Amino acid sequence: MKKEKKLSKWEQRRSAKKNFIPFRFIFNILLIIIETLLVCAAVIFLTAYVDVFYFVVLIIQLTVAIRIIGSEDSPEYKVPWLFFVMLLPVIGFMLYFMFYSRRLSKTQMRKIDRFISETVPKDDILELSLLESASTSAHSQANLLRNLAGVHVYGDTEITYFDNGQKYFYSLLRELNKAEKFIFMEYFLIEKGSFWNSVLEVLTKKASSGVEVRVVYDDIGCMKTLPGDYYAKLNKLGIKCVPFFKIKGQANNEFNNRSHRKITVIDGKVGFTGGVNVADEYINRTIRFGHWKDVGIMLTGNAVNELTRLFLLDYNLNDKKCDDEFFDYYVKSPSYSDGWCVPFGDGPRPVYDRYIAETAIINLLGQAKNYVYMTTPYLIIDNTLVQAIENAALRGVDVRIITPHIPDKKMVFNITRSYYNRLIKSGVKIFEYEPGFIHAKNYLADGDTAIVGTINLDYRSLVHHFENGVWMYKTRTVADIERDFLETQKKSIPVDETLIKQDLSQRFKTALFKVFSPLL
Repeated sequence: MKKEKKLSKWEQRRSAKKNFIPFRFIFNILLIIIETLLVCAAVIFLTAYVDVFYFVVLIIQLTVAIRIIGSEDSPEYKVPWLFFVMLLPVIGFMLYFMFYSRRLSKTQMRKIDRFISETVPKDDILELSLLESASTSAHSQANLLRNLAGVHVYGDTEITYFDNGQKYFYSLLRELNKAEKFIFMEYFLIEKGSFWNSVLEVLTKKASSGVEVRVVYDDIGCMKTLPGDYYAKLNKLGIKCVPFFKIKGQANNEFNNRSHRKITVIDGKVGFTGGVNVADEYINRTIRFGHWKDVGIMLTGNAVNELTRLFLLDYNLNDKKCDDEFFDYYVKSPSYSDGWCVPFGDGPRPVYDRYIAETAIINLLGQAKNYVYMTTPYLIIDNTLVQAIENAALRGVDVRIITPHIPDKKMVFNITRSYYNRLIKSGVKIFEYEPGFIHAKNYLADGDTAIVGTINLDYRSLVHHFENGVWMYKTRTVADIERDFLETQKKSIPVDETLIKQDLSQRFKTALFKVFSPLL
């Protein structure tokens, strides 16, 4: 592989491109706004000029409020919707009907039911038994994920940890070049540049040689980075490509329930995941928010089949013509011995009945005895997770959290900081990564258990988006994750009162934003 010239920071800033939203997205967003306004205007008109309609509206408003209160959603998510419904008559409940929950077609629901029924063919009774002998705590965590997500425990998979995006990038390219049968790639964000161009060159070459290549990218995630018809261009290159939940300009919940997953599967034998998207800022070829700190992992072995299954679900959900036989892509790999792991997916209802990632993190905190180290780009969490973090610290567990010092979204950054004071009072130690933006999503307990994946500590990740992660126990990777955390902490600023002090106007704005944070 040709060695590339390292750019200076000035050259990197100069090379950063300004992205513009393609016309298709602008048109569809305007169409959604117009549809919403027309429906609301029609209902308001009827309310004003048809007497009986006023009482109908009142009954609907109360019914919607009762429905929200009685739902199984978190209280924090209910509050802003109740605000809209009760304080904005007509408009409030119309917004509720259009945007509260994702509507899936009958075809998509059929595919989801099939996905749930077609689990990876795996007998993990022996792995569970061995894990229970090693640790009852780890066994209960793994068993929880098995039952929540319908996945399996693996003791036959080797895991490699990458402590930055550059290492992830070079390993990904190396493994892609080895592909013989199929390549599956799903990413929230793909952006033209050195990273994607290098990958695309390999994908095009492999597709022309007979390797089956499929790509899924999120339509909203790539709104500013790819042309609206980019999937068609890839199809012409022999790459089967679909955008995830393509924006169609319909007044429903199109902006929620995006795919935030990052998955690459190669021949069913090697899999990649983590925080790294396919864009140059993730490998520090362009600089936007200081140094971009990210991580990823590579799985080699039978656990890769769980990533294959997640990819095929998302591909089938978004391709009307596709109806794959999942079992054709499950591969039996040589046995490895590197601890235990559980790859899992998470997402909104009706695909997933429970908040899998949040439950796994709360369980990790609840079973920790000595310390828990977490890295996350955002800290916008519900009261249940806040209390789990506090409770761990209050019973003597050393809880440390690293967040960015240079934000990518100023408003979200202010909300993140609004949680600091409460957590610090409970004994939690919080640090901000001084060189720039930390995008890594790592959760480590007691030096033997960890979760790495795409899951941020915010409502987008924990409630709305499709996500994925890998739970690990006693793998060699866990020591690498801990070492990386401690090195990152050395480059981070300990948070104290002077860092988070706000005047009255800032506190008011933060409190207001915090109310609506579940919708951000």
